[in-house]
Amino acid sequence: MKIFVTGAAGFIGMHLSKRLLEEGHTIIGYDNINDYYDVQLKKDRLSILERYGDFTFYHAGLEDRDKLNQVFNDHKIDVIINLAAQAGVRYSLENPHAYVDSNVVGFVNVLEAARYFKVDHLIYASSSSVYGANVKMPFSTEDEVNHPVSLYAATKKSNELMAHTYSHLYDVPTTGLRFFTVYGPMGRPDMAYFSFTKKILSGETIQIFNNGEMMRDFTYIDDIVDGIVRLLDQPPKRNDDYDRENPTPSASYAPYKVYNIGNNQPVKLMDFITTLEKHLGIEADKEFLPMQPGDVKATYADIDDLQEATGFKPTTTIDQGLKQFVEWYKTYYDNE
Repeated sequence: MKIFVTGAAGFIGMHLSKRLLEEGHTIIGYDNINDYYDVQLKKDRLSILERYGDFTFYHAGLEDRDKLNQVFNDHKIDVIINLAAQAGVRYSLENPHAYVDSNVVGFVNVLEAARYFKVDHLIYASSSSVYGANVKMPFSTEDEVNHPVSLYAATKKSNELMAHTYSHLYDVPTTGLRFFTVYGPMGRPDMAYFSFTKKILSGETIQIFNNGEMMRDFTYIDDIVDGIVRLLDQPPKRNDDYDRENPTPSASYAPYKVYNIGNNQPVKLMDFITTLEKHLGIEADKEFLPMQPGDVKATYADIDDLQEATGFKPTTTIDQGLKQFVEWYKTYYDNE
């Protein structure tokens, strides 16, 4: 297939594109390479993809409708995988407009491209953050998600709503994926595990919020990529038997579906840090702080429907995943 991957220089986008290229697909990558975090890391990810002959890259933002339309005019795209977004919960408190530009305006442009160029399937990144103030565990796609606690979460919920509209109006098959704390080699420096590693190796104190009483459904990058690949050729179909009197939030009469994609095994943050310390061979100096605005205490994915649809089953343990990350980190930053 010819697959359009936005956010191709990003963490998930690079690993996914590499896997798809290795499987023989043609990848059209698209990324604005913004400076939200280390630009060099993004360029190094891209350099890995540029070794493949079937990879073409466009340096542009989703807000640029002309550039986006040019890409679709130049290439007959079969599937869109939209991973580009302004990421981060805390940053949305400081720079809200960046989230609206990329995650809302940009996503409308992607939907319009999917509509006018009649792609077979649009897969897009949502987020576990949409569960917001929900406390029932595990988080299920059958739960309502009407109480976001950050603007980032609100933009991701809006993506799901807009996707449904296009599925309803124009029969665009859309699949939303609510990612749960993805980690691994070449990951995002703004994520806690990455900054913890940097600070522990340099002897700095790490800050642990909510006094360490946090749980996350940490999911290794290879497992995430496997889940996405399994969905590629499974676009949702219109369902005339859908029960509109008892609607379920994750499906529709329209060709629309939303899945959780996570590890289904939440880990206490302090256990995660202990495992990281083990692989670094250093005990961290810790400062315990209260909860930060926009954060949630726990995430835990119910992935039953994704498993039923695709056979998806994460296999990487925290111990295995952090070992791989630390080995990459030390090599990449020459911290032997």
